[in-house]
Amino acid sequence: MAPRQRIAEFLAGPGPIVDVRSPAEYRQGHIPGAHNLPLFDDAGRAEVGTLYRQEGRAAAVLRGLALVGPRLETLARALGELAATAPGMPLRLHCWRGGMRSESVARLAEALELPVLLLLGGYKAYRRWVLELFERPWPLRLLGGRTGTGKTDLLLALAGQGVPVVDLEGLANHRGSSFGALGLPAQPSSEQFENLLAAALARLEGAGEIWLEAESSQVGRCRIPAGLWRHMKEAPVLEVLRPLEERVARLVGVYGGQEPQLVAEATRRIARRLGPQRTAAALGAIEQGDAAAACRQMLDYYDRCYDHDLSSHAVRSLDLGDRSAEEAAGLLLEQGLVARAPLRD
Repeated sequence: MAPRQRIAEFLAGPGPIVDVRSPAEYRQGHIPGAHNLPLFDDAGRAEVGTLYRQEGRAAAVLRGLALVGPRLETLARALGELAATAPGMPLRLHCWRGGMRSESVARLAEALELPVLLLLGGYKAYRRWVLELFERPWPLRLLGGRTGTGKTDLLLALAGQGVPVVDLEGLANHRGSSFGALGLPAQPSSEQFENLLAAALARLEGAGEIWLEAESSQVGRCRIPAGLWRHMKEAPVLEVLRPLEERVARLVGVYGGQEPQLVAEATRRIARRLGPQRTAAALGAIEQGDAAAACRQMLDYYDRCYDHDLSSHAVRSLDLGDRSAEEAAGLLLEQGLVARAPLRD
């Protein structure tokens, strides 16, 4: 029988991770970087699961063998191709609980003389590890600033200088406002967002401070995990300031090239909060192609939201003027407001 590893050892080891759960399970959430090689498709998994509950293990195993039999050669070739990406390294296999599906694929790999390891407890154990990770007392620092101050660009510039950073918006594929999805890929599920966030934090374990953007509790539809959110609410904030016209110019640079109809739809989604006059003025500016005027109509609302959210934090402010993200990162390092730290591979 293939050896089993606990989650920390399994994640730290070499070799490709192979998720043998169904495609739907994988889409809902998976270990970042894992390859999906499903033993059953979605319909087959549902059928075998129903048989197991209604008629017992023997009936489910027999039906499973009938479904998998015609695909054995395809599965074997796929295992060989994955193993070839890391010669001599074990295939790290898992299913939901570390039961029959991963054991069956492990036996096939062993028949091919491919080294293999199994995850003790399966993906369920991984999810337990993810949620426990967010409860740890991480040394969080928040980068705040009103809409258009270029916080995300600054965080990425700091990361490029060796400062420990977690880019929440990058992981969520969303900029955090009603307009935040424009021009970006589809968001991951909240479960997969948690998995990506856990992986990013784990890489920074041992850092003296970890910088994140000051966000609301949701980034688009991705909810920040409760444990991490509690720590974020208690974290000190470095607020970056920029002149209004600089902020407008930055927002035009991000959203000015987006499809006007999509920008108008995003504006209508916050119409109740903007009020009828600002909404009408913003929509008129969008129709006329005046992105700067549209931005000015909406900044008052977003500024009030930001100021309210920041009111409970200990805040230090720094005016960045019209500095680029790289220049601003250099200034923060020069003034000792952030610090570089060695990152783990």
